[in-house]
Amino acid sequence: MPSVRKTFDQSGFGGWPRRTIVAAMVALLLLSVEASHAGWLSDVFKGTSKQAKQSPSPKRTAVPKPAASSKPARVAKPAAAPNRRTAKAVAPRAAAKPSVSKTVATTCEPSKFRIVLDVGHTAQSEGAISARNVSEFVYNLRLTQRIEEKLKAEGFTETKLLLTEGKARASLVKRVAAANNLPANLFLSIHHDSVPKKFLEDWEFGGRKSRFSDRFSGYSVFVSSNNPEYKASLSIAELLAKEMKAQGLKYAEQYSQPIMGRYQHPLLNKETGVYSYDKLIVLKKTRMAAVLLEAGSIINRDEELQMDSAERRDIISSGVVAAIKEYCDRRWGILGPL
Repeated sequence: MPSVRKTFDQSGFGGWPRRTIVAAMVALLLLSVEASHAGWLSDVFKGTSKQAKQSPSPKRTAVPKPAASSKPARVAKPAAAPNRRTAKAVAPRAAAKPSVSKTVATTCEPSKFRIVLDVGHTAQSEGAISARNVSEFVYNLRLTQRIEEKLKAEGFTETKLLLTEGKARASLVKRVAAANNLPANLFLSIHHDSVPKKFLEDWEFGGRKSRFSDRFSGYSVFVSSNNPEYKASLSIAELLAKEMKAQGLKYAEQYSQPIMGRYQHPLLNKETGVYSYDKLIVLKKTRMAAVLLEAGSIINRDEELQMDSAERRDIISSGVVAAIKEYCDRRWGILGPL
């Protein structure tokens, strides 16, 4: 017959299994805990749950995708202007606004560039007499008229041909007064050259006695440092002399030589033939840029024939127009419209 101890170990108390009895005892023990301490367990689980939510598993973390939009991108609105307190601090960092561009003319507007073409001498005071007994005034008038035609054809419509009357010095005063009464930008006096009397020789042409000098020839350009627009005068003179040289013409070198006596003048440009003639009335008394052109020598027998040709007048007038247009372009580019 088996012992009672053995029976208990195998079947538990009163026939209940031992595991069931132990579980029941633990449950009774938990129920006896005071009510004030009974909520700690739920707090533990809640804390664990919050931590799980705040720290998701790395395996479930998704890489964010760029947001897709069916609407076109809009230009960002400019930031609001800073208030007075922060303006000084913000100003250095603010991007500079692009300035509003203005259309500035950089090429000459010929119709606004006003030119006075002075016909040297008068019908009463004819100037030099050529080797073939033609007055300088006649040569001056024909060449000046050709220059006027070409300037107007190039758009310099405000070109005025200035003809004066009277004797010698009185006519000089008249032409200066007439030029100053016109709001001109350039005074250009046209002449033809001769030589001092000591260089003249006698000869006969067309059954008439005449005088000549084949010793000197060429063009020359004069300015006065007493002119109020001397820099502009010199600039135009340089361009004009350069154009004469570009046409294959040579300048009269004799004015820089002591043999010219009182007709000697300082040579400002030995390459192109620009001279200073400070005391010449039409250059120093005009209130605009002023230049005098001696187109060539009519006392030289060979050169007179050339000066009398339409071809030479076209060459010289073309050079004058080119020089004036280049000066006008330069002036417009620096100073703008008149």
